[in-house]
Amino acid sequence: MNAVIVAVLVMLVLSLLRVNVVFALLLGALAGGLSGGLPFMDTVKAFTDGLGAGATIALSYAMLGGFAVAISRTGIPELLVSSVLKLVNKEGEATRESLAKALIIFALLLMAIFSQNLIPIHIAFIPLLLPPILHIMNELRIDRRLIASVLTFGLTAPYILLPYGFGLIFHDIVATQMGLAGLPVDMADIPRAMMIPVLGLVVGLVIAIFISYRKPRDYHTKNINIEETNKKMASTKDIIVTVLALLAALYGQITTDSMIIGALAGILVLYLLGAMKWHEADDILSTGMRMMAFIGFVIIAANGFASVVTATGAIEQLVASVSEMFAGNRGLAAFAMLVAGLLVTMGIGSSFATIPIIAAIFVPMSMEFGFSSLAIIALIGTAGALGDAGSPASDSTLGPTAGLNVDGQHNHIWDTCVPTFLHYNIPLLIFGWIAIMWLA
Repeated sequence: MNAVIVAVLVMLVLSLLRVNVVFALLLGALAGGLSGGLPFMDTVKAFTDGLGAGATIALSYAMLGGFAVAISRTGIPELLVSSVLKLVNKEGEATRESLAKALIIFALLLMAIFSQNLIPIHIAFIPLLLPPILHIMNELRIDRRLIASVLTFGLTAPYILLPYGFGLIFHDIVATQMGLAGLPVDMADIPRAMMIPVLGLVVGLVIAIFISYRKPRDYHTKNINIEETNKKMASTKDIIVTVLALLAALYGQITTDSMIIGALAGILVLYLLGAMKWHEADDILSTGMRMMAFIGFVIIAANGFASVVTATGAIEQLVASVSEMFAGNRGLAAFAMLVAGLLVTMGIGSSFATIPIIAAIFVPMSMEFGFSSLAIIALIGTAGALGDAGSPASDSTLGPTAGLNVDGQHNHIWDTCVPTFLHYNIPLLIFGWIAIMWLA
């Protein structure tokens, strides 16, 4: 069996059995390396050599976690929570509850969408907003799997479709890698090609909200440390300083293309303008870093996993076998390439990192099958995005879990990864294939 398939299957099975994701990635990488013909020590070396590639992202998330907790201590989350509480009366009137549920879902969806394009802070808003409103969600009996699905949609669909913020990075990677593979494309064509695949994500979101998770679900009310330490309401000064800090973080990230510098800029503004006291700073930043530490470790391990899979040469073999198996049948070939992209991204956990791996192979193969430029864009974009939602190693699933599981009642695999895989990867696979054949 192909080493990519072995590695991904081992990782997914272990994750579904509730083995820690970091250990599942390590064991999956070892299984993939050994089945791909690498000696044990070479497999270990490839894994350790790849760890460094995830260090920058891990530090970025640690800094963003510190920044998020620092903002939470200004009282801004309490201000947001109080506005939601006004919609829920003590008697729990059905109309008010429905309105409050709709407001929470819409607000989180809007924030997730903005975090990719308009205010590119990615998952940094999740530990800022979610923990303070968990007790409200418990009172309203909102299924957290629904919230995980809403957040993951907002973290994936916008960058796939819109060329702004993280979307601009994704579209640039697609255009650049397709050009290097021998097919120069206009970036303006990418949104056109990705409209139908993103429509699949919209269908999945609608199903999650109105069918799969519409029923109430009960959770135990537990004390959450971030709420216990954040009791004050934001003053006018706090609001102004927080807005300035967010603008500084946004400016720092855009001008330097670094989330680390962006978070640092925001923290410094909070420091210098007095929203964060000097004697509390160490505790605040340490709390935020601990909150995001798990995500950092998973991302580092995922880079080691990707390094092993790449070293085996199994990705090229997998794609070549797909080409030979479905030669002469464009429909089956397109579907098989999408499935191959799903397997690769599920293991690596990043659509951004998957595109360079698959574009060099999929582009010439697609040209041989006679697909149009728009169809190939849809193929590359969809194949890369497949697996981002649903992968245990993806920050699009790790982020929602980090916010929803602060009280230990939301399992990463069964409550985030499985729901998002079912509601987004399957529709994206179907609608991506439709787009390729429609544009072919």
